[in-house]
Amino acid sequence: RGIKAVGDSVKAEAGKEFALSEQYGYIHSCPTNLGTGMRASVHVDLPGWTKEGVDKLNARCEVLCVQPRGTRGESGGQTGCTYDISNKHRLGYSEVQLVQVMIDAVNTLWKEDQEWQKKHGM
Repeated sequence: RGIKAVGDSVKAEAGKEFALSEQYGYIHSCPTNLGTGMRASVHVDLPGWTKEGVDKLNARCEVLCVQPRGTRGESGGQTGCTYDISNKHRLGYSEVQLVQVMIDAVNTLWKEDQEWQKKHGM
């Protein structure tokens, strides 16, 4: 009922309906939200990666198809060693694929973090 009410309100106010594609789902103004638009994320402490350098962590995350953010959101900046790791892609993948990419990447980053901690005597 809530979704229908929002749709009805938009139509009444703007005279338009949400664009729906059979292939891509609802079309939004932000193309990263096409398809499932799903962002799967987890907060994880990575003190070894933090000590090694955030630039290196960003580069590694790029290879793993995830993005690290601070725990205060997209523009909240990074504090401490806790990161919000999420799938980078939103379009062209199933929900299962998106979640699995995030899980695999977090497991990889965590294992690598253990090695960085040893290297840095943490």
